[in-house]
Amino acid sequence: MSPITLELIFAPRYADAMGKVIFHPTTEQIELTAVLEALSDPIRRDIVLGLFEDGEQNCSAFTGLSAKTNLTYHYVRLREAGLTRTRIAGAQRLITLRIDDIEARFPGLLPAVLAGARAERQLKALTIERDVL
Repeated sequence: MSPITLELIFAPRYADAMGKVIFHPTTEQIELTAVLEALSDPIRRDIVLGLFEDGEQNCSAFTGLSAKTNLTYHYVRLREAGLTRTRIAGAQRLITLRIDDIEARFPGLLPAVLAGARAERQLKALTIERDVL
């Protein structure tokens, strides 16, 4: 193995197949304004709620919410705000919600956002059901 290969294997960060490092802010770098901005979009709130309810997900798990290119934009916004962590596993990118980091930085914020997202989901379902009838 070359020294570069060993460096990539033992590097304490995530890198894709091209060696590009995926940025994740440390817990201390997570800013409230960035988190609130990321959570201001209903698609991103649905992604966060899905990750909370189902755990780590492949990027394709949320294709029902929007087009793939649009979802990529939302994943980046969530990751750069510090809400999610992206892990590369072969050809897949797996996304997890950084629950402990967000709770350590902003206690009570995530449960409040999740409660609001659930209420929005229920209201949307009721509206769709009413429109069908």
